Amino acid sequence: QIERHDNCAYDYLEIRDGTNENSPLIGHFCGYDKPEDIRSTSNTLWMKFVSDGTVNKAGFAANFFKDKDECSKDNGGCQHECINTVGSYVCQCRNGFVLHENKHDCKEAECEQKIHSPNGIITSPNWPDKYPSRKECTWEIGATPGQRVKLTFNEFEIEQHQECAYDHLEVFDGESEKSPILGRLCGNKIPDPIIATGNKMFLRFISDASVQRKGFQATHSTECGGRLKAETKPKDLYSHAQFGDNNYPVQADCDWLLVAERGYRVELMFQTFEVEEEADCGYDYMELFDGHDKTAMRLGRFCGSG
Repeated sequence: QIERHDNCAYDYLEIRDGTNENSPLIGHFCGYDKPEDIRSTSNTLWMKFVSDGTVNKAGFAANFFKDKDECSKDNGGCQHECINTVGSYVCQCRNGFVLHENKHDCKEAECEQKIHSPNGIITSPNWPDKYPSRKECTWEIGATPGQRVKLTFNEFEIEQHQECAYDHLEVFDGESEKSPILGRLCGNKIPDPIIATGNKMFLRFISDASVQRKGFQATHSTECGGRLKAETKPKDLYSHAQFGDNNYPVQADCDWLLVAERGYRVELMFQTFEVEEEADCGYDYMELFDGHDKTAMRLGRFCGSG
């Protein structure tokens, strides 16, 4: 908790990767959002804390300890990628492969994936080489409740057909192929981003016995907000996709519309509430309106902790 400024020009914590103030800069830190964990590339880390003559805050508390980079020798014994973590390491496989039971080797993946991370990369089988014939692959993407799944294509090349009757990718607005369809895609033109109405999206890729192309690479991410149906059984709604792991992001602007059947009212119960505190809630805040949009009667503007 250090006095906030866009460029950390007043009070700040400076951290460099080495032994002195000329070492490579890791970052200047200020404000109230806890920085991500920081690791040096060698056995030294340099820190400097500066405060000016005006505003004082609580400051910072941190843990420091030594951590070995197990990936630096023989790739940690991993067949594909080695990822160093605090106190340990994990092996990771390239696209189209999954980790073997021994946690080090990789084997060809099944063509059904369930994804629960807030963001990542999805590719057609055998990417970036041509996808195989007679293949059916599915991806079931689930995001944090209150967030919408967004699919952005980076590359796209699937056998062309006017009605995408041969090879194609289908995108559904829900958890299965029984959900409403958002698109049936093929050809060489990169599709526009696709956003689900809720926190689930289902993809199905099908190739026939003849023509093969390069396939596709897409990024899945989340957008806050959306229309949520209120039912008699309580449902969860979170302010951001990484709730519980990280603070909410800067410059967030999220609108949720909570709708119940006619004859019912919507009740909102907060389990956790921690938003930057300010006397008039002029910085970060949450507003509630008794209706469909911001022209309805305002029920309140809230910030602080409770």
